[in-house]
Formats: sequence, structure tokens, C-alpha cells
Amino acid sequence: MNGTPATGRREGFHTGGDGPWLLDGPRGTAPAPGAGAKPHGDRELPAAVLFDRDGTLVEDVPYNGDPALVELTPTARDAVDAVRAAGVPFGVVSNQSGVARGLLTAAQVDAVRRRVEELLGPFGVWAVCPHGPGDGCACRKPAPGLVLAACARLGVPPARTVVIGDIGADVLAARAAGARGVLVPTAVTRAEETEDADAVAPNLLAAVHLALDPPRTPRTATPARPPGTEARR
Repeated sequence: MNGTPATGRREGFHTGGDGPWLLDGPRGTAPAPGAGAKPHGDRELPAAVLFDRDGTLVEDVPYNGDPALVELTPTARDAVDAVRAAGVPFGVVSNQSGVARGLLTAAQVDAVRRRVEELLGPFGVWAVCPHGPGDGCACRKPAPGLVLAACARLGVPPARTVVIGDIGADVLAARAAGARGVLVPTAVTRAEETEDADAVAPNLLAAVHLALDPPRTPRTATPARPPGTEARR
């Protein structure tokens, strides 16, 4: 598979081709190219913030295709509101290997997406990898394809984008794309993933604050890849 991004459609995920599924946000939510590069005191806001879905925006229900089971993580609403208030474009990058495993349909993935947006408002882009760990695609995190596709759709450079997630694959995908990763550890996060992360926050709201107002001296990251980051989700 070559990971070529599919073309987004406003009425639902476009599932043609072998790249990620993409969905544009509602009309008016996508920024003009270069949006997000605004001053914030003596610093510059990120060009975009990309959120992982399961375990980050919503509680992790394995292979969930039921909108009724969607439950926000404790600070998700405040976190998304903070990014929206700052005028920074934002989206979702999510591995959904349940599709490749025959446990989810495109309609179920989209139904969960709609429920998340009912709770949090519209996102500028959704980029979803429907492939399994052994499919060899370029979009499944920790590969950079989802991040690159979402940035391309938003018209922002990956180098000024922040990716927030709960496992090492999210941080590694950001790093591979040239973006900045922020890890919000949960019960499923391995200790070595936390140690390897470029930045760590105790909750999603704190991660957003870190994205919007980063420290002057970032943590030094090590290049090692934590074991097992490709097996989950």
C-alpha cells in the first residue's frame, strides 16, 4: 500500500483507494493555508493541533462502533474549547484497525465520529486509518501518514503542528511527520513510552496548554522506539 491520501467528502468518509479515510469538517471550519501561525505573547501558536481519538478525546472502548458508548475523557471539552478559542485549526488522527479485522464498518466509524462532534463541536478534519498492523500501509500510527494527510487537508505545515495522544504510537507518528508530540498517559500507556515522549501532560487540558504555550526549553527526546507500539488499536 502506498498511503496516498483519499479525497474527503463532507457527507462521510471517502473509503476509496489504499490511503487513510478523510473527512473535511463542516463548511467554514477549514482554515485558509497558513492559518494558525499567530503570535501568543512572545511566542507563536501552533499551526494546528491534532488529537488522537480513543483514550484521548473519548474513553477507550476497544473497536467501538456504537455512538451510545462514546464518553468524553474528563477534560476533553475544556481542551477542545481552548484550542477553538485560540483560533487554531484542529482535527483527529485515529487508527481504527477494527475495520481491517472485520469488527467495524465505515458507517460505524462515521457514526462514532458524528457523536463525538455532537459532544465537542465540529473538527476541521478527521483522518482515519482502517488498516491492520500487518497491512503495510503508510498511514497507521506510528507511521506519519495520518498526520501528514491531516496537515495537508488543513493547509498547515507539520513542523508547526502538535499531535496529542495517549500511547507511544501517537508520539512516534508526530515525530516521523516532523510534528511535535505530547503524550497524555493513561492506564494503557507503557512506562517506556512516557520516558521516550518529547513532552508529557497529566491530562488533555494540560496538554493543550502545553501545545499553545510550550516551555522555552523542551524535554530532550531519545530516538528509541518503545516496543509494541504498532500492536494496539
